[in-house]
Amino acid sequence: MNAQLASTAKAMVAGDKGLLAMDESHPTCGKRFAKLGISQTVEMRQAYREMIVTTPGLGECISGAILFDETIRQQTQDGRPFIAVLKAAGIIPGIKVDAGAKELAGHPGEKITEGLDGLRERLAEYVQLGARFAKWRGVITIGDGLPSRGCLQGNAHALARYAALCQEAGLVPIVEPEVLMDGAHTMEQCRAVTEKTLRTVFDQLAAQRVLLEGMILKPNMVLAGLACPEQESVDEVAAATVATLMRTVPAAVPGVAFLSGGQSSELASARLSAMNAHFKQRVPWALAFSFARAIQQPALEIWRGDAANVPAAQQALLHRAQCNRAARRGEYSDEMEEETNR
Repeated sequence: MNAQLASTAKAMVAGDKGLLAMDESHPTCGKRFAKLGISQTVEMRQAYREMIVTTPGLGECISGAILFDETIRQQTQDGRPFIAVLKAAGIIPGIKVDAGAKELAGHPGEKITEGLDGLRERLAEYVQLGARFAKWRGVITIGDGLPSRGCLQGNAHALARYAALCQEAGLVPIVEPEVLMDGAHTMEQCRAVTEKTLRTVFDQLAAQRVLLEGMILKPNMVLAGLACPEQESVDEVAAATVATLMRTVPAAVPGVAFLSGGQSSELASARLSAMNAHFKQRVPWALAFSFARAIQQPALEIWRGDAANVPAAQQALLHRAQCNRAARRGEYSDEMEEETNR
């Protein structure tokens, strides 16, 4: 079992590929559809996700796809299960298993992720459906006196419990402690909170006997808040992020697959590329991506629920995946964007 977990985890961050997160909950997906005037129905969600999984050439850039409970059970219009389509493209199927972040009792302004009840049984079903890895997200807010010790410890404990249950079931856990970009905090504040968060998470992972070789870390990049007037350069973000990870992430972890977390598609690619260009040879883990909006958004804006737009939307999706593949090699450049805009 341990060898299989380690092998899958390595495959998820192998070469110059990364992960595509397409695991939006119904409310999140609904909000993104509503902004573009797309009807919020199960049929439209199916059509959108079919467009994604059938994108020609996607497997050349994407090693794994994170699905939602609805999506892992869906089929294409011609009757092929999405799981089978992904596998045929060489993409490892995964599944989001948390039940979302809810208000943390006694901690105003902070959240705790729920979903541990019945998780062992749900994981067994997902294995039967063909999943080989899972994802759980904890959210940490920076604010006045935040995050609290209770919030950090509660979310870290839940992540570790989830990860142990995944490995028991034969699934590689993606451990996602996200320090949110919302707010006016500085990059230095984000660095301090991210460091404290990761130390707490790995302490809990050790307590729950999670096999580090059989997991993937999905952290935020170290960034100033979206409302902060001072925004550091791409190279400064890359350096701060890698320095923070070097202090906190054990070498046994095979890969760090960053979330995009509200960054623009171009900035997410540029920052990841800078990390690989400057630090790839100095770090013990792969520096990969696990992006959702930063890959999907341009395609969603082109598609807008119209079947006639599918080819153009798929081309936009593939372009973003190719940009992030280049970023894994440290070779992404602005010219890659200019070529598609001509």
